[in-house]
Amino acid sequence: MEPATGVTRTLARFVVASKPDDVPAAAVHEAKRSLLHWIGCSIGGSCHESVQCALAALDEFSGKREASILGRGERVDAMLAALVNGISADALGFTDTHLKTVIHPGGVIGPAILALAERHKTRGAEFLHAFVLGIEVACRIGLSVYPWHYARGWHITGTAGVFGAAAAAGRLLGLDEQRMIWALGIAATQAAGLREMFGSMCKSLHIGRAAQNGLFAALLANKNYTSSNTPIEAPRGFAHVLGKNPDLAAITANLGQTFEVTQNTYKPFPCGIVVHPILDGCITLAVAHDVVAENVARVVLRVNPLVLELTGRKTPVTTAEAKLSVYHSAAAAIVAHRITEREFDEDVVADPDVLSLRARIDAIADTGIREDEADIVVELRNGPSLHHHVEHAIGSTQRPMSDGDIEAKFRGLTERQLPRERADRLIKACWNIQNETDAAVIARLAARSAGNR
Repeated sequence: MEPATGVTRTLARFVVASKPDDVPAAAVHEAKRSLLHWIGCSIGGSCHESVQCALAALDEFSGKREASILGRGERVDAMLAALVNGISADALGFTDTHLKTVIHPGGVIGPAILALAERHKTRGAEFLHAFVLGIEVACRIGLSVYPWHYARGWHITGTAGVFGAAAAAGRLLGLDEQRMIWALGIAATQAAGLREMFGSMCKSLHIGRAAQNGLFAALLANKNYTSSNTPIEAPRGFAHVLGKNPDLAAITANLGQTFEVTQNTYKPFPCGIVVHPILDGCITLAVAHDVVAENVARVVLRVNPLVLELTGRKTPVTTAEAKLSVYHSAAAAIVAHRITEREFDEDVVADPDVLSLRARIDAIADTGIREDEADIVVELRNGPSLHHHVEHAIGSTQRPMSDGDIEAKFRGLTERQLPRERADRLIKACWNIQNETDAAVIARLAARSAGNR
């Protein structure tokens, strides 16, 4: 293995030299799960206001109408498709999560390479391999700067995700080692995304721009657009500028032997991932004891400090704010005995029963609680206190969603945009992607057009 000073070259060499057969079966299967999950999220988010605004602003500037907007009928150029399909992937707050870095990789890597696959016919096996490699690059670079990078205020899906999109697109373009280094460098100088934007449309913009900028980087590198040869590890490169005491060894350790896609997870609830343990526990108690909100005197949540840092909004007003409020999420879960998109609608956010219960919720930061753990106590006015400890939230690597769970989530996300028969075909195409002669079949099945209905 090369020393830390050569991590960009080592990473580029790995992406260029890797072969589909080098990827273990478990990683291949998890990549298919991630692919199916991302497609569902993008279709489900395709009519979100953020997508409508982006298309209203940018459609007139589109070049060749060559690529699909998932869940919609418009066709745009590949660059705009990567942006919009990335925005829609995150619009509902339902994206996949690599828990070790809190990166949402599928919604960045997928849009970049699907847009490229619609331009250049790509075999499904090559597409899936590029998807795996892109996730690997994004997550390994994320590992090198997490947690300081995220705590400092960078949105790591945007900043690290752009590297993964560049690597995956570069792989499909057949970049050699030098051009792959340049692609990573062009990605590095575009790494962006601020956590201040959480609760606004810009959070989803980070995902879309990472996909678009990664594709942009690979296309430039393909035509010999140069960058630094050490954009990640140099003193003024990504890791040192956007990280503190970065762990550069994390980028290359066991490279090609372990695959970060196997650590990917999928959200059962459409909101901030750090809230999921609380929701898991609140729903468990509410259902098991048939809890009535008006009979709740107080709710005490013991949570990881990151929960309050990310979702400590006590008085959310909009859907976006509510999805990043542990107080609203817990209150809505207890009132409704569930959490779906409906529980984040603005009329629910303003519901008197939810507002009243929200005021009786205390969230206490506890450094002894992990990010996927929570402790919940519901004190009843007429009855004993209820207690539930969530060791690992549903959807975590310890309690993963099954293939059937992901298919069910996919159907729920896509039922308004796709007929059942076409949803079935799309699910089958994702599971069978390695055998497809043209990966763009996914885009065609996912697009909402007269010819496909």
